[in-house]
Amino acid sequence: MRYFVLTLLPIMALFLQSTFFSFYSINGVIPDLVLIFAVFFALFNGPVRGAFYGYLCGLLEDLFLGRLIGVNALAKALTAYIIGRLQGTVFKENLMVGVLGVFLATVVNSFLVLILNLAWLNGAFLSLNILKMVAWQIVYNIFLAIPVYIWYYKAVHFGVLKQGEERINEIIQIRKKT
Repeated sequence: MRYFVLTLLPIMALFLQSTFFSFYSINGVIPDLVLIFAVFFALFNGPVRGAFYGYLCGLLEDLFLGRLIGVNALAKALTAYIIGRLQGTVFKENLMVGVLGVFLATVVNSFLVLILNLAWLNGAFLSLNILKMVAWQIVYNIFLAIPVYIWYYKAVHFGVLKQGEERINEIIQIRKKT
């Protein structure tokens, strides 16, 4: 069930981004829900797993958007790796960890996407509009990070995304009985 939900989250996020949030954009900017889910996964699972999940989420996004395949995959993988490095040093019960993680991730991911696009497109021009778009995306992502982090935290500890020793002990007990 856990893997099904982890697969469904970025698909659902892309669907919401392209439908619901396109109607509620702020200055033409929509939130990056895929990034939010990759960041939260990295916070709870560490840098290596986070980078792998970020890569898969970014690749799904690239395939869905159809532009420059690999840019979002690489940017989200590196961003999730960086955020995942914080896993053992932060108090994940604090809501501000999720909010600050999304803030940092949005800045890093936007910078990486910009650099990769510049490299891919051989020096496309820079504009102040890019900075405005990143600023609005930071605001939008932080606003959505609050309820999503509360749900994600509860799902990891008590719900469908639960894993760890408790889950392993449950499986061992079931196998011993059979």
